[in-house]
Amino acid sequence: MNIRSVRPDDGQMVVGLLAELGYPDNDVEVVQRRLAEWADEPTGLVLVAETDGRLIGLVAVTTILYLERPGRLGRIVALVVAANARSQGVGRQLVSAAESFARAQGCVSMEVSSARGRVEAHTFYRNLGYVDKCDVGARFVHDLVPGASATTYAARFPVGDSSAP
Repeated sequence: MNIRSVRPDDGQMVVGLLAELGYPDNDVEVVQRRLAEWADEPTGLVLVAETDGRLIGLVAVTTILYLERPGRLGRIVALVVAANARSQGVGRQLVSAAESFARAQGCVSMEVSSARGRVEAHTFYRNLGYVDKCDVGARFVHDLVPGASATTYAARFPVGDSSAP
């Protein structure tokens, strides 16, 4: 397995991974444009796990400059491992690579959000040392484009829905 930066021509395989993550409505050309935007983003990176010419995982990470304290915050925006490649260390390697990028950007901490219904993902994050802080903070979202949140992963898989990948 090889971890590398994503390329716009990976679009077709990225679309498949995004569908496994719970976002089945992506068009290849649109994803290729987004990948090109990410390539130009100095504070963000998309990495893929590749084996035998096919993508088996993806992580997107971005960094945010703190105002209230020194350093930056790293944020995993997306993480997915193909169903047939799970429990083989792919996700762990992708997160490790994302954390290395974040450290190089001056990040002092990392965060990731995950829909409450994704219990297996939560176990994975806890095993990597991530702590669920929802008991001490809240996450508020306001749609600047009406309906934007309606297409989020969490909206598709409410708590208790066992169909979440």
